[in-house]
Amino acid sequence: MQSTHSQGHAGPPRRPQAPFRPVAHEELPAAVKDFLGSPLEGGIPVVVEGRPDLADSVELAATLYSGTTLPTPLDHGVLLDDPDELPAGLAELARPLARTWLTADSLDRLRQEGHGTLLVLSTYDRLRLDPVRELLNSTYRTQGFRVTFLSGRDSRSLLWNVAKQYARPYESLDELGLFTDTDRPTPHDTVRVYDDRDFERIDIQAEILGKRWRKVVFQGHGKDDSINLGEFTICGLNPVVPRHEELLGPRCAYGFACYKPEDKLVPLNRVAAAEVVLSACNSGPLADLVLYDPRYQILLNALDGPARTVVSAVSVHDSDRPENAAWMRAATADADSVDVLNASLAGSHPYPAFMRFGLPAGPADAVPEPSDHSPDDLLLTVGTRLTALLTGELLPHNNPLRPRLAKLARKVDQWVARPTHLAEQSPEELHTSLTADLQSLDHVLAQEIGKNPETEVMNYPAHFGDRSRLDPHVEEVICHCGRPAQRFIRRGLLPHVLDTVCVVCLRCGDVTFQVPDAPQLLAYAPDEVPVGGVLEIRARLTAARPGPVRLGLFVPAYMREDTLVEPSTTKVRGSGRHAQDVSFRVHVADNTPPQAYYFTVFAVQDLAVSTARRHFGVVPRRG
Repeated sequence: MQSTHSQGHAGPPRRPQAPFRPVAHEELPAAVKDFLGSPLEGGIPVVVEGRPDLADSVELAATLYSGTTLPTPLDHGVLLDDPDELPAGLAELARPLARTWLTADSLDRLRQEGHGTLLVLSTYDRLRLDPVRELLNSTYRTQGFRVTFLSGRDSRSLLWNVAKQYARPYESLDELGLFTDTDRPTPHDTVRVYDDRDFERIDIQAEILGKRWRKVVFQGHGKDDSINLGEFTICGLNPVVPRHEELLGPRCAYGFACYKPEDKLVPLNRVAAAEVVLSACNSGPLADLVLYDPRYQILLNALDGPARTVVSAVSVHDSDRPENAAWMRAATADADSVDVLNASLAGSHPYPAFMRFGLPAGPADAVPEPSDHSPDDLLLTVGTRLTALLTGELLPHNNPLRPRLAKLARKVDQWVARPTHLAEQSPEELHTSLTADLQSLDHVLAQEIGKNPETEVMNYPAHFGDRSRLDPHVEEVICHCGRPAQRFIRRGLLPHVLDTVCVVCLRCGDVTFQVPDAPQLLAYAPDEVPVGGVLEIRARLTAARPGPVRLGLFVPAYMREDTLVEPSTTKVRGSGRHAQDVSFRVHVADNTPPQAYYFTVFAVQDLAVSTARRHFGVVPRRG
């Protein structure tokens, strides 16, 4: 790739090099001593001779940082390089960044302690799979250390990144930006969001380079040398750095034109941002896992730039809308980007996806809890029931419930998908939306059963039972008639066949039917009612969860003209813990033939229908 010239930068007028103080190599030890003696006076020493790119970055940093500050030290620090190979003064400048410093040989013992904050200081060549891999894995799901890295392509870049930790951003530096080629997140009040639609109509290069950013995310596909933003490209080439001919390079390394328009390249080291997040796979590989020559790597180009904090992905990851939403909330609150992103991805990857180059934001106890993106149990239950109702042949294709069930099924599918699950809705909002849909459908279903008890959905025990296998575990229970009964489960043989829970009494026959995690019903009534009398019925309901339950009662078709049911349907609020009684009355007409009859009580909650059947006799009126 070829880099472009830097664009103009908005913000305060530039001041010469402040708050950094370029010094000669041999002046560094004395300059570090002077600075640490009065760190709030300014003049953080850096060495830029022979590195005009760093000199440009120092000048650009003056538009971001107004002065100096003493950062909060981490618990431990470890230097992976041989101290004798680093410039005198560098280790001294880094020393206040950690309370205790250990040698690389102490890492095994340190890993066994497994807690606290740790700063790893090294040039990029030393950031290799061993021992960095174990350190990174120890941070997964906040199990071990909160690890921070400070690095650079050489000792001068490393010194530059140590120096930037003492810089204090302007209070007016408040721009937050998210540039994504893989998502269309909902805009946030305090974050400028750009997606693929904007890349078609906005000069993204000018937009990126023309602002001063507190934090900015670049999200897209690419390799360790670039991130694609439509026709615009975040470019990792640092033309000042010599080429390593023995290492693989991108096509521009061999004289070919860039694979993207060269006038739309964004040189990453010229982005004026205090924090840069490289949300692309392999944007920050370890030194022995690189694809391309370091001359072209975006991580190293970002570290050469003015950013005090650089966030990169060590390998592949599935960062998507949940992470974008989490980052926008965190950025607004000035929380740590790496902690938030890794916590959000903890349920998708068995390793931490992002690395932090720069001291963490906030105290160690501010690390968010890992997210497993576990959907609400009710959501999964409803999804299973929708699959059974829509996929099998229980409901014919012209059943009037199908369109509404299909609409809810589409919502459930979107809610459980990780790129959207909980990203724009809190768990409470999602639960409220789901239960509102369920209450509406439960009402329609209960009304349909009340009007037509022979509706197809009431055939579910036979339909699912015919496609099931008997579970050998049988439980002895008591029927509502007071006699012994057996409770057993028929296990569905196909994914769309629900299990059915049955209670059978040798006298009453099939007493109750339900699917798992559905309301439980029993029905109590006198054994007989005289012609012209009223049968008082007590339905005992145990709801599956707290919330509305629709109940109803019907008698067989051959008795309906001779009876009046009060109420035919009703709604109660189930407790989800304790059984509660619901009363029904069946008025028997004077001309009802005396004989044995039955009634069925049904309950509807969350698309599940439970039934309880009870026999009774109509007898002649005495006298």
